[in-house]
Amino acid sequence: MKRILITNDDGFNSMGLQALREALNPLGQITIVAPATEKSACGHGMTLTKPLRFIKIDDDFYKLDDGGPTDCIYLALHALYDENFKPDLIVSGINLGSNMGEDVSYSGTASGAMEGVLHDIPSIAISQVLQDQNTFGFDFTLAKETIASLAKKVLYQGFPLQSREFLNINIPPIAKEKCKGIQITELGIRMYGNDAHLHRNPRGEEYYWLGLHPLSWQERKNGKISDFSAIKEGFISITPITLDFTARNRLESLQNWIQQ
Repeated sequence: MKRILITNDDGFNSMGLQALREALNPLGQITIVAPATEKSACGHGMTLTKPLRFIKIDDDFYKLDDGGPTDCIYLALHALYDENFKPDLIVSGINLGSNMGEDVSYSGTASGAMEGVLHDIPSIAISQVLQDQNTFGFDFTLAKETIASLAKKVLYQGFPLQSREFLNINIPPIAKEKCKGIQITELGIRMYGNDAHLHRNPRGEEYYWLGLHPLSWQERKNGKISDFSAIKEGFISITPITLDFTARNRLESLQNWIQQ
């Protein structure tokens, strides 16, 4: 039986996590390790300064108090799996909201997949783009069918990427029948502002609350379609992500600069 480990950054009780479990359950043995609380935008951080504890929710379903997605994958692989009996696939999601452009560097959802490929396990991050944050009763049909199909391909046909690369999937906020298909995309250029709101508590002490930026972007000037554009046009976006941050086309010019 195939073994699938799943996590998320929205917390163990997220409707997106439940949808992911339902989608992948027919494909093999599912183990869930998810944060006890929401960890959105936590990045690829690891908890080193306090103890972490597995809390059993159900059979093969744990919440990690109080870790993030990276902790969930790291500890699950070391505590719940034998060294020679690792998962065949790791899936992180279904995130409630997009993970496109440079937002991938902030994303706890993407980080769950990052941790997976660091351990040489095929990994996928999947996010459901939303028109707004009111997700009550949201229909995950398109996301569920997409991840089930891709997971099956990975499990039985092999992973299409190389070492330390993962798939980042974004699902458009439309009904299944309106989806135009799949586009293989690159990360677009996310445009950021500053949405920090200053407030005062009842004691007069100042604090800041960080808001959400509008989903605006620019295309890279190479003729390839970005994840943002694919979603806007009604396509599913699949982007191959590599963990190698080296600016390879700058190595020679940097060497020349140093020698001047």
